[in-house]
Amino acid sequence: MSRKQKSLNIPHNIKKLDHKKPQKGIIDKAASVIQQGGVIAFPTRYLYGLGANAFNPEAVDRIFAIKRRPHNKPLLVLIDQIGDLDRLIRKAPSSAIRLIEHFWPGKITIVFEAKDGLPVNLTAGTGRIGLRMPEHPVALALVKAVDVPITATSANITGCMGCSQISDLDVRVGEKLDLILDAGTLKGGIGSTVVDVTCDIPIILREGIVPAKDVFSVLGPA
Repeated sequence: MSRKQKSLNIPHNIKKLDHKKPQKGIIDKAASVIQQGGVIAFPTRYLYGLGANAFNPEAVDRIFAIKRRPHNKPLLVLIDQIGDLDRLIRKAPSSAIRLIEHFWPGKITIVFEAKDGLPVNLTAGTGRIGLRMPEHPVALALVKAVDVPITATSANITGCMGCSQISDLDVRVGEKLDLILDAGTLKGGIGSTVVDVTCDIPIILREGIVPAKDVFSVLGPA
């Protein structure tokens, strides 16, 4: 039996929901799982991600273990409102504000200087943290319901392909999750563009859905 087939043998923790108007009861259940230290799979705009309380070091450790992710690679975090920046970063430079105004929600992940006191495993000791406001209705509703920033790293074993539908979720990942939110087939694709604003001149770490030329047209000649 293939891994794809095996992943379908865990229906007890799969909840199907409407991708445009997610059912509140299912979102509240998922939020409760995260608040209690659990790890879930949930949809983002392009691929399914792994969600856990970003402020819970044990839950973050579970993410690394499930993905077999090297501990020197920090995790992306989702927020649902600009006010949450104060909980996570030292400062928001003017370049970041311009990117937020033009590209959030979705499309761009911005790497900031991390605030002191965040779990060391979340930032992988880099002193930086990547943030995005999600565009997908399920992801946004989930972050709002949890009321804390959550992780959003792709739901796959490190080095393997991510999945745009739950039937393709690797069984080695799926069998270790506390809940799976199935919102159908996602867009797939290359994901968000990642921009580091911790330097005087912002750096594109990964060119994704937003081309580099569009990023620099917003940032200006500098």
